[in-house]
Order: sequence, then structure tokens, then C-alpha cells
Amino acid sequence: MLPIKQRLYEVIFEADTRIGKFFDLALLIVILLSILLVMLESVPSIENKYHDFLKIAEWIITVIFSLEYILRIWIVRHPRKYIFSFYGVIDLLSVLPSYLALFFAGTQGLMVIRALRLLRIFRILKLNRYLKESAVIIRALRESRYKISVFLFGVLTLVIIIGTVMYLVEGAEHGFTSIPRGIYWAVVTLTTVGYGDISPVTSLGQFLASMVMIIGYAIIAVPTGIVTAELTKHNTKETSTQVCPECLSEGHNHDAKYCSECGAKLN
Repeated sequence: MLPIKQRLYEVIFEADTRIGKFFDLALLIVILLSILLVMLESVPSIENKYHDFLKIAEWIITVIFSLEYILRIWIVRHPRKYIFSFYGVIDLLSVLPSYLALFFAGTQGLMVIRALRLLRIFRILKLNRYLKESAVIIRALRESRYKISVFLFGVLTLVIIIGTVMYLVEGAEHGFTSIPRGIYWAVVTLTTVGYGDISPVTSLGQFLASMVMIIGYAIIAVPTGIVTAELTKHNTKETSTQVCPECLSEGHNHDAKYCSECGAKLN
């Protein structure tokens, strides 16, 4: 890696240096401003009054993100890995809508332009890269994915059974016109949302509904406990901001000299 690329890599992909931290902070501010602009553009009174200012500000931010995206592709050793990585796709989505909107002119493309502009809200996902704790949460979710999958399968089985039983108990005359309708009620009730558009009328149905509500409160604690256990496990290990130049993996130990994923030498 050339010296200038090496220096830029440490600034853009890592935050161990003062200038690297400054870069991350500056980009965080730009991301938050861009999200604020998207929200303000959706307010008709503000859009009509400050249309030109919002448009200019949006293009300035788009150019900044475009330069950042190009720099990231240029300095990494394997551009293809970065382009098709999660953050690579997010970085592309942060600039693509503004450029695509240029090719849809006229009244027939207004809805398309609006949809493309709304896609800019996904810039908020760029924040994940600059929040150290997000890596810990993502790692904890990844480690607990099998336990959560089993839990979700169990919940799915439960709502199918409950929905079917309520369809048989209440029937179409009380709003439970089909098993899918009963399953919808079971999901709403089990998650303690309770829209109230369907409710049991018979005594047996109301008793079953009470049991489902109580079960719902107990079920909420299960995924919380699973993820919390993984978070506690990972919080005991302090990680650095080092990003592997080969596979772009993060979350390495402070004293690590080699990547735990591919074995490449870290900076």
C-alpha cells in the first residue's frame, strides 16, 4: 500500500489518531445534517420557502459523500470486497438517489423522484460505522441468532395454534372469519399491542385471551435475556478501531497484531 493510501486508510477506516477521530466526527455531523434535510423537505411550508437552499445543501452533502465513497474504493486493497460489503452498499445508497433523480424529469416521474429522495433516509445506517457500541450489539445479535431463531419458531408455532383455537371458539360472527384472521389476532395480542379491531366475545374466548396476554408478557423477556447475556460476554473485551485491510473486519483486541478472521497483519 502506498504511503498516501496508508495514511488515508488510517484516517478514513480507523479512529486511533486525532485526525481519524476528527474525520469520523465531521462525517457524523454531515450525516445528521443530511437526515435533517430529508425530513425538512417533507414539510410543504419549509420546502416551498427554502427550496433553493435545501437543494444546494443537499448537493453539497451528496458531493461530500461521493468523494468519501470514491476515496474508500481507491484506498482499500480489495475494492470489490468493500463495494459489495454492507457498508459499501450503504455508502452507495447514500449518493445514488440524488444522481438517479436527474434522469427522471417531467410530471410522469414525480413519484419516482420522491421515492428516490426518500431513500436518502437510509444514510442513517452510515452512523453504525462510527458508533463503537454498535459493533458490540451486532456481534451479540450474530452470536445469539440460532437461539433467537429457535425462539421465533416457537412463537410462530404458538400463534398458529392460538389463532386456530380462537377461530374455532369465536367463529365468523365475532370477527374471526378465518384462521389467518385468528393468527393476526394472536400476534397482536401476544405482542401486547392490542389494536382492538377484533376481540373475543364468549367467556371461553375471553379466558383464552387473558392467558395469551399473560404469556405475551413472559415471552418478551426471552429474547431480551438471550441478547443481554451475549452483550455481557462481549462487553468484557475492549476492542480497538482497527479495520483489517484485507477482509475489512472490525472489533479486534487492542493488542492484536493480526486479524482474527483472515490472519492478515493489522496496521
